Amino acid sequence: MTQRHKFRKSMSRAVGPAVALIAVLAMIGYIIFGPTGLYAWGDYSQSVEKKRVVLSELAKKQNELQNRVNLLDRRRVDPDLADEYVREKLGVNHQDEVIIPMDGSEKP
Repeated sequence: MTQRHKFRKSMSRAVGPAVALIAVLAMIGYIIFGPTGLYAWGDYSQSVEKKRVVLSELAKKQNELQNRVNLLDRRRVDPDLADEYVREKLGVNHQDEVIIPMDGSEKP
């Protein structure tokens, strides 16, 4: 056997394990640095906490709106709320009245 033939034979034997090694290293890299890998777990936990804060704010807002809907129910309308709603929408008020708009979150 010549040197060239020995070299080709050893190279052809090494191609399979080399490809397998590259594939395994690529998979390990994806597991660690991929979009759902170990490195991304920290970002996910921060994102989950932010979403929980937003969810609690939206739940609070939903409860406020549900309360307002219940107060405007046709069968049992709250007279003060109905008066406030009509005056706000129609822009109707007496000349001696002073209207002070308040945020829904502010308490008198």
